[in-house]
Amino acid sequence: MNKTVENVGIIGMGSFLPAGILTNEDLEKMVDTSDEWITKRTGIKSRSILEEGVPAYTMGVEAAKKAIIMAKINPEEIGMVIAATDSPDFLVPSTACFLQKELGAVNAAAFDLNAACTGFIYSLSVAQNFIKSGQYKYVLVVSVEALSRVTDWKDRNTCVLFGDGAGAAVLGEVEEGYGIKGTYLGADGELGKHITLPSAYIPEDEKAKRLNGEFRTLWMNGPEVFKFAVKVMESAVLRIAEETSTSMDDIDYIVPHQANSRIIDGAAKRLKISSDRMINIVAETGNISSACIPIALCKAYEEGTIKKGNNLILVGFGGGLTWGSALIKWGI
Repeated sequence: MNKTVENVGIIGMGSFLPAGILTNEDLEKMVDTSDEWITKRTGIKSRSILEEGVPAYTMGVEAAKKAIIMAKINPEEIGMVIAATDSPDFLVPSTACFLQKELGAVNAAAFDLNAACTGFIYSLSVAQNFIKSGQYKYVLVVSVEALSRVTDWKDRNTCVLFGDGAGAAVLGEVEEGYGIKGTYLGADGELGKHITLPSAYIPEDEKAKRLNGEFRTLWMNGPEVFKFAVKVMESAVLRIAEETSTSMDDIDYIVPHQANSRIIDGAAKRLKISSDRMINIVAETGNISSACIPIALCKAYEEGTIKKGNNLILVGFGGGLTWGSALIKWGI
């Protein structure tokens, strides 16, 4: 019988942002927009863009290598690789299989998970339960996104938002009192029409949304998503705090999906917490879908903002529409 594990948490983290930088000033030369307009509405100043001709999964490889080193394990010890992505290089093979091959995780099962921008939190929940059951000792979660490759660069409403990058986490058993205390996941397919990215099938109504004829690109109903996001970020944070019997006064930091500074600030106001308790790096990264949260978490840890013993809530929302939150007592 497999040994069950009570305390599961992140034991290694890593992130990667490509070297190419696209600033608001660069976008001014591409579409009818301005740095002032972008900054006021989103808080974004620049975003990283993956070099043409380079597979997106390579960003995940670099982030995962750092996480594995921090975790002090060998790739052969990893029992499962979960890749959270909505902008894969291939549908088949999965991004996770590319990662497994490149990392030498020869003993790992591998699959992709698409919950859009909530993908990292969904993946944490899946990984936690596989480890708690005793089936795997270590699970690698990698969020990797190349949204620049599914962006309509003529659509000023969306092209100013997105960037590329990857974040990774190794999960395993942690000392008592630390780790993931709970996760809360949700979805509402009735609202899925507000964020779409077609693949093999493109109905006429989806073509009609894409006025520039770029059919396999990400489209979003910005106003509806904004209203949904502010409300669901608040409710998801409060829900996981309630389910884990944790007071908001005991939460040191919230690590939200980095979609838009106005959404992050709006959620802080609704939660009645100061903005310095919200980890916000959107100005320098833009929206990197599922990779936002692990990149922000990794950066905050590396800079010494997040320390061992801190109580963190990760919270996200995205296409589907999906949402989720996780309460973690940081253990590294």
